[in-house]
Amino acid sequence: MKEAYLYEKLKNHNVRCLNCSHYCHLSPDQKGICGVRQNIDGKLYSLNYGQVVALNIDPIEKKPLFHFLPGSLSLSLAAIGCNFKCLACQNWEISQAEELTAKVNWGEDIAPEEIVKIALKNNIPSISYTYTEPTVFLEYALDTMKLAKEKGLKNIWVSNGYMSPEALELISPYLDATNIDLKGFNLAFYRKNCSATLEPVLNNLIAIKKKKIWLEITTLVIPGLNDDEESLKGIAQFIAQKLGRNTPWHISQFSGTISWKLQHIEDTPVETLEKAYQLGRQAGLHYVYIGNVLGEEHENTYCPKCGTLAIGRQGYYITRKDVDGHCPSCHYNLHIIN
Repeated sequence: MKEAYLYEKLKNHNVRCLNCSHYCHLSPDQKGICGVRQNIDGKLYSLNYGQVVALNIDPIEKKPLFHFLPGSLSLSLAAIGCNFKCLACQNWEISQAEELTAKVNWGEDIAPEEIVKIALKNNIPSISYTYTEPTVFLEYALDTMKLAKEKGLKNIWVSNGYMSPEALELISPYLDATNIDLKGFNLAFYRKNCSATLEPVLNNLIAIKKKKIWLEITTLVIPGLNDDEESLKGIAQFIAQKLGRNTPWHISQFSGTISWKLQHIEDTPVETLEKAYQLGRQAGLHYVYIGNVLGEEHENTYCPKCGTLAIGRQGYYITRKDVDGHCPSCHYNLHIIN
């Protein structure tokens, strides 16, 4: 447990959390929407500080990041909790643990210094704050990020993008890359399926791009919920017009069997994913990828100028043909950070 970095004290021992765009007002003993930040005697505390519920070494493509240190490994960690309640969540056992169980498994106590030592010992060039929502363990993430930066490691957030502007300002000096879920493109979808709103996510995406933090976008396409052409076209055009045509867009197949509350929905048809892919290309996006579908070639990186294969991907097996981030044929800049 650690006192929160971002909150304000109010009258009668109430507090206002400034960590994410919910801006929860909390009376004494009350917890925020995330379930892991609590008002204790007029001070806001992070309850999950230093408690790791998941720690793995992953291919960076699993984040997914295709243009940031491609082919490398990343030390991935999470603490419990999330500020969203996504019905389609695939990590609900740890993101929604506070809500689902009376006796929460908070994980293993691991200090920030130890996390950095593990990455260095295994020659892993980056640390990813992922699986749940790093915003709700900001204090732990930030303390680790600062130490990682000192040691020359890169920091990555895999996030829903609902952090407050204050939180983004706090982490941005230490954040090298992020993959943000743009889950849909209308307010009704976000309210019904995520218990959140859309505008803060869009604003943060624009802010992240302006800060020159490497950004990739992921959309999980769910049949009947966000797979209509208007939504997919809206996302593609927003990325192209507001974030830039070189911003990669990952279109992922939904699987009901591993979702939290949408087991009744069938997997996304490949035809729907291919439609989204074409909408992305029509919007002018240079790098559109289809994920969670085996046997497809839409995870490869091709040169937008001449069409030459630059990076081939089969699952997490990577074949690099690029020359220091440039096309091997025409030398076009492929916007790859090595």
